[in-house]
Amino acid sequence: MGQETKFIRILGRVATILAVLMYVSYIPQIMSNLQGNYGNPIQPLVAAVNCTFWCVYAYFKRNRDWPVFWANLPGIFFGIFAFITALH
Repeated sequence: MGQETKFIRILGRVATILAVLMYVSYIPQIMSNLQGNYGNPIQPLVAAVNCTFWCVYAYFKRNRDWPVFWANLPGIFFGIFAFITALH
């Protein structure tokens, strides 16, 4: 198994775990926001990090996975924006 293949496999697993964490962490944030209370800023930060991992994974694969890249790129910006606005 080549270094690149091993790296991509590990990166894909890390990104999958982060995706699950991202969706779970937003449940309390959504509930708080709907009640007019700001949520914890760590949740959108985790989303931005997760989307960054997915974009890196999709871009550096031997055969780039553009749908994964483009689907996650907005999450980086929206996650960072949500993190900054939650700091009020």
